[in-house]
Amino acid sequence: MSPIAVNITQGGRIVIPAEMRQKMGVGIGDQVLLSWSDDTHELRIATRKQRLQHALDLVRRYATATDSVVEELIRERRQAATDE
Repeated sequence: MSPIAVNITQGGRIVIPAEMRQKMGVGIGDQVLLSWSDDTHELRIATRKQRLQHALDLVRRYATATDSVVEELIRERRQAATDE
């Protein structure tokens, strides 16, 4: 989707165009999260569900199906005890 120009109105309000709201799955009264990126100088708007999905995607990218934080900790502790 191409960028769409919107105006900032009194009180710093902006209107998210209907097409974008539909794509985001938000409606009247729904809450969205705003975040500023210092790297790209962009304002980002997302729903909590979108942010959670992004976090889950990141975890899945770096974790394997066999990874277990608990099992890894137990292995490390056993190895440390053996090394003492």
